[in-house]
Amino acid sequence: MSGILQSFIGSIVGGGVEEPGLWAWGTNGNGQCGLGDSTAYKTSPIQVGELTDWANIGRTWANGVSAAKTDGTLWSWGYNNYGELGQNNTTNYSSPKQVGALTNWSTVSGGSNHIMSKKTDGTLWSWGLGRDGRLGLGNTTNYSSPKQIGSLTTWGFATCAKDASFGITTSGALWAWGKGSNGALGLGNTTSYSSPKQIGALTTWASVSGGFQHAIARKTDGTIWAWGYNAYGQLGQGNTTKRSSPVQIGSDTDWAFVSAGGQCIFAVKTNGTLWSCGKNNLGQLGHGNTTYLSSLVQIGSLTNWLSVTGRDRWANAIKTDGTMWGWGANGSHQMGYGFPTYFSSPIQIGLDMDSWTSLGGGKQTTIAVRT
Repeated sequence: MSGILQSFIGSIVGGGVEEPGLWAWGTNGNGQCGLGDSTAYKTSPIQVGELTDWANIGRTWANGVSAAKTDGTLWSWGYNNYGELGQNNTTNYSSPKQVGALTNWSTVSGGSNHIMSKKTDGTLWSWGLGRDGRLGLGNTTNYSSPKQIGSLTTWGFATCAKDASFGITTSGALWAWGKGSNGALGLGNTTSYSSPKQIGALTTWASVSGGFQHAIARKTDGTIWAWGYNAYGQLGQGNTTKRSSPVQIGSDTDWAFVSAGGQCIFAVKTNGTLWSCGKNNLGQLGHGNTTYLSSLVQIGSLTNWLSVTGRDRWANAIKTDGTMWGWGANGSHQMGYGFPTYFSSPIQIGLDMDSWTSLGGGKQTTIAVRT
C-alpha cells in the first residue's frame, strides 16, 4: 500500500486515541458492536462504554457476541434468534448484558449460533443452536441459557468451529462433537455426534481451532495437525484431499499458535513468523494476491507476529508491539476503514492505536480489547 493511502486510512480511523477498554467495528445490523444501536455498519473502531476490565472476547461465526471480564462475569450482545446470548430468551441486545450472576467464567468461544464457555472450576458449558449436536449435550435441542456439558471438571481448553466444538482436557486429550461432514471432527468418519468423543488416544494436544468443516491443532511438541474439508488446500498437505483424522502439516516442531479461518488456516512460529494456506479469493491469506495455496507459505518476512485469528474470508492478527492488523474481505468494514475494499496484505488497524491484547467478535464484526 502506498504511503499516501496509508496516511489517508490513518486520518479516517482516528489515530492517536489511547483509551483502554473494549472497541468494536464492522457489521452492526443486530447490535453486535454493543454500542446501543443497530446502525448497519461501524466503519472505524468505536469504544464500547468506559469499562476497562474486559479479559476474553469470543470469536464467533455468526452475529451474537460473548465476552468474559476479569471479575469472572460473562456478557453477551447482538443476534439471539437461537438463544445464543444465554439470556433465557431470544431477544437481540445492542449493549453488553450480563449472563446470569456467576463470577467464575474463564474463557468463551462461539460457532454458528452456539456458544461455549469454560469455568474456573474446569467445567464446560454451552448454549444456543443445538443442530447437529454442536452443544455436546446429547441432543439437538436449542438452549437459551448455559447448560453443563457432561460432568468433567478437567477441561483446560475449549473452542467452537462453525458447526462443531472441540475441547482439550488438562491431561492433553482432544475431544470433538457436532457436525461431522467431510471428517470435520477428526474422528475417522463423517458422523455427527451430540456428545464429546475423544480423537484418538493421544494426550499431547495443546490447542485447537475449527473453521468451516476443518480444523487445525497444535501438540505440545510444537507440531501442527489438520483434518476435515480440503477443497481449497486448507489442510496444508499440498493437495486437496479431505482427511477425517488428524494429519501432520510438514515436519517443523516450532509452531506456537494456530487458527482456522473460514476455508483457510493460519499459524505463528516461535520465531514470530506468520504463515497461511487455503482459499484466497479475497486476499484472506495475506500474501498480496488471490492465489490459493495448499501448503503453508510465510506472510511477508516479519518476525514479530504474536497471534492470529482466522475469520470468514478475512483475518486479524496482533504483533508483539501490541498493534493490530487485518486483511481479506472488508465489504462490511470489518477492517475498521472508511471504505469497503478488500486488502490482500496486512494493513494496520488504527495507525496510532496499540496495546491490543484480545480480539474476537462476530462473522463480520471485530470486537477487541486494549489495555
